Order: sequence, then structure tokens, then C-alpha cells
Amino acid sequence: MGNRESLIDGAKRCLVQKGYGRTTARDIASAAGVSLAAIGYHFGSKEALLNEAMRQALDEWGADVGRALAPAGPTSGYERFVATWQQAIGSLSEPNVKALWTTQFEVLSVGQPGLLADLSKLQGEAREGLAHLFGGVDADADPAEVNRIGSFFQALLLGVVVLYLFDPAKAPSPEDLVASIRAVAERIES
Repeated sequence: MGNRESLIDGAKRCLVQKGYGRTTARDIASAAGVSLAAIGYHFGSKEALLNEAMRQALDEWGADVGRALAPAGPTSGYERFVATWQQAIGSLSEPNVKALWTTQFEVLSVGQPGLLADLSKLQGEAREGLAHLFGGVDADADPAEVNRIGSFFQALLLGVVVLYLFDPAKAPSPEDLVASIRAVAERIES
């Protein structure tokens, strides 16, 4: 593993242990076992490195959820929806996953314009993955439809995560989500 990969791994560990705001460049370099100058050389700034580490950690989370579903191979849309949400919600009890989501909300609360712009770009990139993961959208689907479906699941996911972080026992189950979506759709259609 080269310095760049070591820095990303070290930054991921720091995000979980300390969060975004309390992580220093020295913390990352120490966790990675490389010089402090390597951060500037490979990423330009600590923030760029932390953003890349967060992006990769979220990609890994999505891939883990997807891999966990692959062997079961839910056949219907309902089964896929419930299985995906069971896996996603279940992962929130894992300390590293919970810390990753908490760190995202920490970043949002900081409100630094440059940082928010970088993370907004990452959220935009996440929409496509969420449309495929949660919505079962085909790879050849219309990009506008992928964006709409991905935005819906992104909003739903962020809301469920917040509810879970406040009180896991009161967060909606996958079945609750299905029933709620159906009830809302019926009201919209009438």
C-alpha cells in the first residue's frame, strides 16, 4: 500500500474516532504512518483528503449493503426494498457505520461554504448509487429518472438515519416505510 492509500485509510480511522472537525492533519499522518507533507503532496489539503476518505467510506458502506443482498437475490420489488432497508438500518448499529453517519451530520452543521460544496458534489454522486441500490433502477435507465429516484431514496435514507440516531427503537422498519410510501401514494393519486 502506497502513501496515498495509507492516508485514506488513516483518514477513515480518524473520521470514525474523532469526527471531521477534531481531526488534525497530524492525526491523519500519524494514523497512516507517513509524513505530514504527504497530505499536501497527494491531496493538497486535509479537507480534500477527509472528503475523499468520507466518499470512499460511504461507497464501501453501499457496496457492503449490496453484497449482503446478492446471495439472497430478492425477486420482487417489495422483497428487494425490504431486504435493502433491513440491511441498511441494521448496519447503523455498527459503531463505525454510526460514526460515519454522525460525521456527515457534523460536517453539515459546520456550514463552511467550500466544504459544503465539496460534500454536496459527493451527495450528488451518491444519488445514482442509491437509485440502483434501493430502487432497483436498471443501468440503462433515463438519467433524469435515476436522479429523481436517487434523490427520493437519499432524502428517505438521511431521514431514517437521523431518526435512528435519535432513538433506534422508534426508527421506522422497512415494512413501515413500505406502508407509508403506499399511503402517501394513495393520497397523492386521489
